[in-house]
Amino acid sequence: MMAASLLRRDKKSTAAHLKADLNRTDNSSGIRQLQELLDAVLNPEKSAADTEALDWCKCLIAGGEGFEEFCKTVRSYDNATLCGLVWTANFVAYRCRTCGISPCMSLCAECFNNGDHTGHDFNMFRSQAGGACDCGDGNVMRESGFCRRHRLRTGENIPSIPRDLLLMSEMVLPRFILCIIQYLRDGYIEPDTSTERDLQKVLQQLEPQISFLEELTKMGGAMRTVLTKILTNQQTFKELSMGQEENLYAKKNYDKYLSALKNSGLVSVEEKAQGATADVNVGAEGGAGAMVLLGKITVTLNRTHIFINHLSAILYPSIIESLKHKCFLEELLFWTIKYEFPQKMVTFLLNMLPDQDYKITFTKTFVQHYVFIMKTLMKSHESDTMSNRIVHISVQLFSNEELARHVTEECQLLDIMVTVLLYMMESCLIKSELQDEENSRHVVVNCSEALLKNNTYWPLVSDFINILSHQSVAKKFLEDHSLLMLWMSFVSFFQGMNLNKRELNEHVEFESQTYYAAFAAELEACAQPMWGLLTHCKVKETQEYTKTVVRYCLETLQIWFDAIGFIDEPAPNQVTFHLPLHRYYAMFLSKAIKCQGLDLDSLLPDQEMLMKIMVHPLQIQACLSEIHSNMWVRNGLQIKGQAMTYVQSHFCNSMIDPDIYLLQVRTAGSHAKLILSSSFLFKVVDLLTMASQHQNAVLDSEQERPMLEGALTFLVILTSLRIHLGMTDDEILRAEMVSQLCMNDRTHSALLDLIPENPNPKSGIVPGSCSFEEMLSAVADFKAPVFEPGGSMQQGMYTPKAEVWEKEFDPIMVVLRTVYRRDVQSAMDRYSAFLKQSGIHTGNPWPPYKERTPLHPCYKGLIKLLHCKTLHIVIFTLLYKIWMDHQNMSEHVLCMVLYLIELGLDNQVQENKEDEEHCHDSWFPGTNLLSNLHHVINFVRVRVPETAPEVKREAPPSTSTESVNLHTNLREAQVFSLVAERRRKFQEIINRSNTEATQVVRPKSSSTRWVPPGTPPQLVTEILEIRESMLSLLIKLHQKLSSKQNSLSASWLEDMDTSRHAHGDGITAIERILTKAATRSCQIKRSIQDICGKVCPPVPPKKNSPTDKKAMDKEERRQRARERQQKLLAEFASRQKSFMETAMDVESPDTEAAMDLGASEVMESEVLYDCVICGQSGPSTEDRPTGLVVLLQASSVLGHRCKNKEAKNLPTTDEEHIYPADTCGVAHDVRLTLMQRFFKDSSCLQSVSIGWDGGVYVQTCGHTLHIDCHKSYMESLRNDQVLQGFSVDKGEFTCPLCRQFANSVLPCRPGRGTEAGAWHTPTNKKTCVLVKEVEDLQEKLGLFPTESNLSKEMELVIKDIKNTTQKKYMDYGKNPGSPDNDFLFMYSVARTNLELELVHRGGNLCSGGASAAAKRSCLNQLFHVLAMHMRLYSIDSAYNPWTKLTQIAQNKERPEVPMLFRDVPSLLIIFVLTMPQPLRKEHFTCVVKMLYNLQLTQALAALSARFSPEERQAWSTSGALKKNAVNAEKSFEALLSHVISELSKDKSVYKVNLSSSVWSPQSIEFSLQQFCLPFLRLSCLLQHHLYGDNLTGCLEEEEFSSLAVCLGLIPSAPQPSNTVNSASCLEWAVNAFDLVTQWCAEVTGLSQMQAEQSLTLLVQDPQWAAPRLLQLPDNYNIIFQYYHRKACTACKKVPKDPALCLVCGAFVCLKGPCCKQQGICECVLHSQHCGAATGIFLLINASVIIIIRGHRFCLWGSVYLDAHGEEDRDLRRGKPLFLCEERYRVLEQQWVSHTFDHINKRWGPHYNGL
Repeated sequence: MMAASLLRRDKKSTAAHLKADLNRTDNSSGIRQLQELLDAVLNPEKSAADTEALDWCKCLIAGGEGFEEFCKTVRSYDNATLCGLVWTANFVAYRCRTCGISPCMSLCAECFNNGDHTGHDFNMFRSQAGGACDCGDGNVMRESGFCRRHRLRTGENIPSIPRDLLLMSEMVLPRFILCIIQYLRDGYIEPDTSTERDLQKVLQQLEPQISFLEELTKMGGAMRTVLTKILTNQQTFKELSMGQEENLYAKKNYDKYLSALKNSGLVSVEEKAQGATADVNVGAEGGAGAMVLLGKITVTLNRTHIFINHLSAILYPSIIESLKHKCFLEELLFWTIKYEFPQKMVTFLLNMLPDQDYKITFTKTFVQHYVFIMKTLMKSHESDTMSNRIVHISVQLFSNEELARHVTEECQLLDIMVTVLLYMMESCLIKSELQDEENSRHVVVNCSEALLKNNTYWPLVSDFINILSHQSVAKKFLEDHSLLMLWMSFVSFFQGMNLNKRELNEHVEFESQTYYAAFAAELEACAQPMWGLLTHCKVKETQEYTKTVVRYCLETLQIWFDAIGFIDEPAPNQVTFHLPLHRYYAMFLSKAIKCQGLDLDSLLPDQEMLMKIMVHPLQIQACLSEIHSNMWVRNGLQIKGQAMTYVQSHFCNSMIDPDIYLLQVRTAGSHAKLILSSSFLFKVVDLLTMASQHQNAVLDSEQERPMLEGALTFLVILTSLRIHLGMTDDEILRAEMVSQLCMNDRTHSALLDLIPENPNPKSGIVPGSCSFEEMLSAVADFKAPVFEPGGSMQQGMYTPKAEVWEKEFDPIMVVLRTVYRRDVQSAMDRYSAFLKQSGIHTGNPWPPYKERTPLHPCYKGLIKLLHCKTLHIVIFTLLYKIWMDHQNMSEHVLCMVLYLIELGLDNQVQENKEDEEHCHDSWFPGTNLLSNLHHVINFVRVRVPETAPEVKREAPPSTSTESVNLHTNLREAQVFSLVAERRRKFQEIINRSNTEATQVVRPKSSSTRWVPPGTPPQLVTEILEIRESMLSLLIKLHQKLSSKQNSLSASWLEDMDTSRHAHGDGITAIERILTKAATRSCQIKRSIQDICGKVCPPVPPKKNSPTDKKAMDKEERRQRARERQQKLLAEFASRQKSFMETAMDVESPDTEAAMDLGASEVMESEVLYDCVICGQSGPSTEDRPTGLVVLLQASSVLGHRCKNKEAKNLPTTDEEHIYPADTCGVAHDVRLTLMQRFFKDSSCLQSVSIGWDGGVYVQTCGHTLHIDCHKSYMESLRNDQVLQGFSVDKGEFTCPLCRQFANSVLPCRPGRGTEAGAWHTPTNKKTCVLVKEVEDLQEKLGLFPTESNLSKEMELVIKDIKNTTQKKYMDYGKNPGSPDNDFLFMYSVARTNLELELVHRGGNLCSGGASAAAKRSCLNQLFHVLAMHMRLYSIDSAYNPWTKLTQIAQNKERPEVPMLFRDVPSLLIIFVLTMPQPLRKEHFTCVVKMLYNLQLTQALAALSARFSPEERQAWSTSGALKKNAVNAEKSFEALLSHVISELSKDKSVYKVNLSSSVWSPQSIEFSLQQFCLPFLRLSCLLQHHLYGDNLTGCLEEEEFSSLAVCLGLIPSAPQPSNTVNSASCLEWAVNAFDLVTQWCAEVTGLSQMQAEQSLTLLVQDPQWAAPRLLQLPDNYNIIFQYYHRKACTACKKVPKDPALCLVCGAFVCLKGPCCKQQGICECVLHSQHCGAATGIFLLINASVIIIIRGHRFCLWGSVYLDAHGEEDRDLRRGKPLFLCEERYRVLEQQWVSHTFDHINKRWGPHYNGL
């Protein structure tokens, strides 16, 4: 009852009243009242969407005052020392490696900017999963990095909080949280019945309540303490959670909750029942039990989990049971998991973390729910989002070592994690098919399961890696043997996964992509935890750990070999790249010997086990070679992908390196010969015969060579790689760096990425003491980012220093690290380029031999491989075969053979007799390479096909008459069989009786191999006489290579210069080996001298075998084809060159008038054009016109010019703004609008030009084509569907010759080229005569041209020009589409092009002649097209401006624009275009002179308005005196005074005072010249294009006089003594003063205009600075911080992809639907509005610039580079970026010169979506 009355009252007063009640000492009534009120308010049966309850809670908590004030008060008692700001995905945060203790440390932008991180290694990053700010947390980062706010430890001086402030909160909040939990219970439905949507709905309704909790956490420490108490208090939970007996609703909820809890353990209830029946007898001692069980795990698949359950039950029953909750926090987390981690709940739970008590309780709760999290994750449909949210929480908890250790000890965190991972992988196991398919008992993960494909296991593995990075936790793990054993069984699930079987018949139908999942799983789930553990095994004290791991590895491997049924031979034609157990063993072995001083032998298993361990890694090496020899080609591309991934930089040190290390250990630890014989898993054993022909049962002939090369290269890598055999970390880093730099120049970030680093995040950037940067500067030089002439942008690159090429280039390392084979070639090319350049060697060099670091004493056994007879026989055989030119031998083979010999010479072995091999005594007496080198072998017995050349009825070809002795020699003949040897050795080791054993006894047969059915010719045994030693073969090869008979004289060793031996080709290599051998042994030295003395050329067997002939022919044919191709190319190049010469200097193509025409019968003055399509040359005619390839584009570059030479700054604070009012485009718009208010439209439209914004610019590449050819070319493009980024329907194409982008063809006018002869003669007619002639010419009516192809084309081009720009840029008249409007548009096109050319020439004509811009100009042709079109409009003679320029007439009719307001250059263009073409030069000069008079008068008028009244008076008087002088008409003082007096007649003109500066005659003269210069420049340029006059260069000071001479305003070059003044150029047709009076009268007669307006029109300033893009700040961070959170002005939201226009500074939403208009996105709209369809935008979040051009766009690149001269697209690396001035200038240059289309190649359509 009471509650009802309270509910009706005002909330605030009720709250205040209750608070007072509760504060009394006897507060029982208050409590009762409050409870009743809360029962009524927080009734869970009400809908959650009802916000009434929330309002009540806010009022009650605030206790009567406003909620906002209450928040402020509580905040003032905030005692938190941590920042703890929580953020979600996509938030921009910072990470500083210098300050971080944990690698996961992150800071919010505010804390980062308030801390001091100058010179630190930091980067900005976009959070993927969300995170929290660690500022103030000493466990995660060093105190020096704290920001100012959190460094002060503000907590100490905060006053303690008054008790009554939070009293109400303590009462109200428990009920509020309970209410939320009841909603969650009620809303939950078991997943099989519910859809995602239902859960989402519940969450949406609860949004305000959870947001309220979040708000509370942000009030600071005081409020968090209250919340922690409530959330962790077990008593409150007991009282409230059960639900009172009488409340049915609450009871129902509670039952729902209990049923939800049921299946939260690892085992569901039903499984438990089964588990109880399966009676497994397990010893209580944990570890031993685990072993027993594991044996069983591998046996039974179907019931595995039962065993795991039991196993877990012994170890830690707590994991198995269903969850039981003891406090609100636990249940809240439970529902958070059930609802799949809603973002708001996660944020709330994380926001509480700065409270230490909460942190500990929450971490324990999280661990307790870990199993449940895993189960939910596996069922989830949104596993990606959920994974991110899980990691968002766990990374905050587990990065803290203190906390992680605490939970490991108290809550068995490690046991839980390993069990959970095992359980998870268990769900996707399949039977392994490796080795023995039928009987295999091994199970592996199935890589095509979603669990692996989508990396669902990632969050759990990532947590595991995170806690293993703490030393205390890792030690606990390594000490717990049962855990280690469990972990090994987990790893064995990945052993042999994703098995590949070689397809032998047809190509595989479906290429599976499972290998991505497999490699990722091995790296993340196996390798990374391994590296984590290895970091803690660095010192002697940790020996025991390593021994334990090695022991368990070997045990698990043994179990694995038994399970797959492996004895001694790997199954053929299958390979798996995944052997994590082998790699664990290898890496711990390496660590033990390198860092812990253990002895190799103590860690090795017995020989048999070693043999087994070796086989699979070796199989991978052989398969790599097979894959590169195209033997797996039927398995599709994915198998190549696997081979590449296996050696790729992120994987190589967890995959190929350990594998090779294992093989090296194996070689060092046993008979060397075994590895040799096994290495012929490479299937090339049949090749190793002395005979010139052989049969190979397993390889096709084209695969033999690559396989042999592969086998030899592998042997070289095996014997020379030292990564795990004694190199220090620094040496490894250096070698890796050098090998990457030798392949290609690299950017800094690419290099960081390519150096295989230890994947464990704690290890810093790269292992090793010396930092990456120091090493980099030691081996490489920095090449600053430069521009290539083609416009492609280079990044800052590092390139190897010269001494690195000379001493450190290691081809073997390069081969090991190349993902693509072409990189090896690239390294060799760069090496040979270096040698050529430094003059060391000019030919084709061979890979250099590099000295190796000394071996670690443990691995000395590896050298025995180089001193074993088997290898020597192989070497001997190959040398012989190469010398005899047998097929399939290559330079590479010889190179590797020599490498092996040299390695053997450099690594001598001590002779020890006991393990001497006796098997090949008949070949070589001992094992030492040195002594075997000069051992001569006389006869060899070989097995050859009957057809081979060796089988002759007469004596064998290499023997002479000694055939009699043949039989005696038979006994000595050597036989060599590797296979038999290998078998025999196996027998010795594994004393098993094998069926093959019988074959071993026949030592005479060359190889025991089966004979396939339908065999080619029988093999017969032949005896070859050889009589060579390795030495003699080497010397003969030297002759062969140098193709000189006696290339080595007997005494060459004496005068040998050894220094030049390091680099060179095969000849050098052989000399180097001989020299080395000679210095090591005198006997060899003697042998060499003997052989050199009596050497004779070899007689190879006659080339009669058809295959040889074929090969020869093939080679010859190739050679010829190559020559033909060369010839063709040369011819084509010369044609193109001559064409370019004729076409490219396009001042205008007409200047080529005299192109060797003397001889031809065409009229002298006709210009010939080459058509680039049909290749014919001829004039352009009416019927078959030729046209120039042109690109028409709308441009607003001119409109963006300002008065100020400095570029405007980009605003980066709210105070800065950019005002467009001072731009050229705006000024002209204002001017025209003002005129249109007062004057007749037709007159206005002739008084100014438009086209400043949206004018049409025409440029050409200079190539011409017939217009009909062009049409058919367009047709063919239209039918060709593969369009290259342009739209044929819009008329776009690329020039057929130079591939430049174009969209129209500009017809060339038939007839003469540039006007010659009569047209140019200087005239001596009087000015008045010329004036009259001009007037008559204007009177002539335009003749309509006859209908012809040419005129049609001209019409079409005009149409194209009009379509190029938007309607709004064409219609300025009052009635759109009127002839006047058209007229204005036409002459403005000419104006735009002239003005732009001026801009391209640098804004003046001082540089004179040609320029890049002139090359692109086609003004001559354009003028003719425009003129033809404009002649159709005749100017009404009454209004002809010419009369006003040259006659004094009274015309008082309709108001026209006064002459002084008109734009003079516009008038010039109108006159030239409307008079009959071609115009005589004298007339042109006359027009210019008359207009100059007007221009100077305008200058005087404008100037006079800027005087102060006193000054005006003074000038007026002083000038009046000069009026009567002789040439007063040419004196500016006289004219100035006249203008002043005339304009003063109307008082209003000078009413407004503009300026106060003092003027001298010099400054006036200077101003007048500056005012007239733009007109003179334009006239001069026009004259240059119309008449081909040269533009002379001059100094800037002389520009005025130089132009005046050029235009004929003054007779000839003036002497410096009397510098030209502006008035001396005047030449009047009538009395100057009368004419000026008339012009001034037009202005003073304007009664209706106000003074300001007429002044604006009078004082026009034609000078504009060059167009500039905005000035950007030096540091990119300034832009980023201001704009990436800035709200869009249009939609008021923060854009997802903000962009900035670099022309005007507008801030726009890229791709956002928010600002779309008529389906066009904002960027495209803005580009049309601001740049007439050209937009340059900086994408804030990516730091790159995109260009929009019409309907296409392209990524231009970035103008911000980091300290290493690199772009950072999408800010992925987040390093500080700085403006690259050079790039920005290039961007500006391309914008101004309109060359975006030509220079940038990668264009695509944007479909209005940007």
